[in-house]
Amino acid sequence: MSKRFQDKVIIVTGGASGMGLATVQRFLSEGANVIVGDLNEKNGEAVLEEAKAQGYESQIRFVAADVSKESNIEELLQTSLSQFGRLDILFNNAGIGGAFGPITEIEEEDWDLTEGVMLKGVFFGIKHAARILIEQGEGGSIINTASVAGLSGGAGPAAYSAVKAGVINLTRAAAVELARHKIRVNCICPGGILTPLVHRGNPDMMRDRLTKLQPWPEVGEGKHIAGAVVFLASDDSEFVTGHPLIVDGGLTAAGPSAGRSNMGGSMFAGFKGLDTGTTGVTPKIVPMEKSKK
Repeated sequence: MSKRFQDKVIIVTGGASGMGLATVQRFLSEGANVIVGDLNEKNGEAVLEEAKAQGYESQIRFVAADVSKESNIEELLQTSLSQFGRLDILFNNAGIGGAFGPITEIEEEDWDLTEGVMLKGVFFGIKHAARILIEQGEGGSIINTASVAGLSGGAGPAAYSAVKAGVINLTRAAAVELARHKIRVNCICPGGILTPLVHRGNPDMMRDRLTKLQPWPEVGEGKHIAGAVVFLASDDSEFVTGHPLIVDGGLTAAGPSAGRSNMGGSMFAGFKGLDTGTTGVTPKIVPMEKSKK
């Protein structure tokens, strides 16, 4: 494999599992120095051990980080300077399933956490990466994880869909502002991707569901998102900025109702609460009949 990212320094939030982990592995294989930021320290240590076994020990660092806290993001971004002397690329990828349930039943604190991790966290990442990249004066690339759920209603729970739409528009606004510094800002809109956040320990069942959901006859995997990130991080996309790149196996092309019954939170039908994903934090799942007592 080519080493087109040789000596480049890349930060990946949510890099200890799923799409983030696949992206970390891809960048390491192409010569990059990678800093993994993730709330789940157990998963982070496992990533370091695997990288060491593959001969990448000198290229990787792990920082435990809650992206909803600005001080954590500042520390994470500064690690690129203290450990590798620079920053070239940021992949704002950390996420959770977030608040779910009927909109009349969503709790304020669950909405706030959903927004804090997946929208405010992206803002913090762009803000502090931009400061470093502007100071370096050599441009750079910032890539955010949005979702097809941010493109229309029905492809995800209300809170998740709202914050992902926010990520798309924040990406565009930041791209316009930072273009004069040659800092490109783009986002990826994944469809149904077979990650631990989605399959919940039952990949075979979810593989079948996701394959039936979309026109493309193969399930989306972390490697497909990694490939898109690599493109947006590379010089091959040097004239691409402010763009939401859809990676969904043709799901959105099939029409607005294609995923409505399957992607709008049906996994938690009859429940409300907060899906904390692979963070290691216990989720909150409450049956609707109990939530009204």
